[in-house]
Amino acid sequence: MARDMSDKEILKMELEQLKKEVATPRTPVGANCTDTINFVEGLLPNDPLIKGVSDDKNPYKADKGGCIIT
Repeated sequence: MARDMSDKEILKMELEQLKKEVATPRTPVGANCTDTINFVEGLLPNDPLIKGVSDDKNPYKADKGGCIIT
C-alpha cells in the first residue's frame, strides 16, 4: 500500500498516526506494575499452577498407570 503512495501521502499518514499516539493517555510504570501485582495476587488462590488440582477434578489422573523409564 505504501509503495503506491507519494512521499507527501506517507508523511501525512505518519503525522496522523503520531497525533493519535500523542492523545493516548499515559500512566506511570510504577502504577501499572502495582495494578498488575494486585491483579495476579487476587487470582492466586484459584491458580492451578500454584495451588495444584485436586485428584477428583484432574482429568489426567486416571487408573492408567504411569510411565516408567528404566
